This record gives sequence, structure tokens and C-alpha cells, in this order.
Amino acid sequence: MRHRRSRNLDDASIGEIVGIVDGCTGPLTWQLLIEAIDERTRVRYTRQALNNHERIKLAFAVRRKALKAAGVPTRIATATPEHAALLQVNARRDAEIERLKAENARLLEQFVRWAYNANNRGVSEEVLNRPLPAVNRDSSLRRPALIKPLPLQAAPLRQSLPRGARATRGS
Repeated sequence: MRHRRSRNLDDASIGEIVGIVDGCTGPLTWQLLIEAIDERTRVRYTRQALNNHERIKLAFAVRRKALKAAGVPTRIATATPEHAALLQVNARRDAEIERLKAENARLLEQFVRWAYNANNRGVSEEVLNRPLPAVNRDSSLRRPALIKPLPLQAAPLRQSLPRGARATRGS
């Protein structure tokens, strides 16, 4: 049986997958993540497809590191289901905070790199701080004055040769 190709990952689905990674409380592997995504969204992606997106890759690495540091208990012994739900919500928020810190650090590094490159190219701070130009949304409503097309000039007709005769260059 042939599997259909999964839909492309857009920002919304990447955010949902990152949320799944943040909520992981047990052992975290690519295969377990793929199964969790399939169970939640009914879409199955490959490890390579997930690994191609920086946010997913970063969330996976940060969460896996946090789980290893915590020792990842296989089961949480709790007195009540409400307590277990609160612990799970807390773990998800902690994971999201760690992921956002790592993502923020990556964006700050990118900003420093951009500032360095802009400085090397002689782009001043004033140029970088200029506001964006206003969008002219009325331009599609007004039609420009119609310009009369130029009259077409007739192209010279090619003379047809009798059957079997060949044309020579220059004639």
C-alpha cells in the first residue's frame, strides 16, 4: 500500500509540532515524536522533513536535553488525576520557556551577525532605522490613462518555394 504525501509544513503546523515536543514528558526520540504527531494531527512526517525546520530541530534538542538532565521518570506517582494534570501543564510550560529562551538566543545571534555585516557594508544606523514606505493600496483601484497601442506594421511575407527546392542563405 502506497502512502500519500503529507501536506507541507507551514507556520501553524510547525507551531503545533513544537507544542507536541514541549509537552513530551517521557523518552523523546524522532520515531516517538513522529508517532505522537501522527496521533494528534493524523499526518505522518519523516524525520528528515521535521529536521529541516529550525524551530522543530531546536525544540527537539532543547527538550531532549532537559529530559536527560531531569532523569525522565517513566511514570509520575501522583495521588490524584488533578495533580497529575497540573504537573503535566507545569512541565509543558517549563519546556516552552526553555525552547523560547533557546530560540531567542538564536535570533539574537542572527541580529548580531546582521549588524556586523551591515556595518561592514557601510550601512548606517539611520538607514537601518528608516520606517518602511507606506503601502499604496489605492493604486489597483485607479486605472492609468489608456495608452493607444502603436499600429502593427505588416511583416514581409516569405516567398514560398516550389516543392523540392531548397532555400539558400542570403536569399
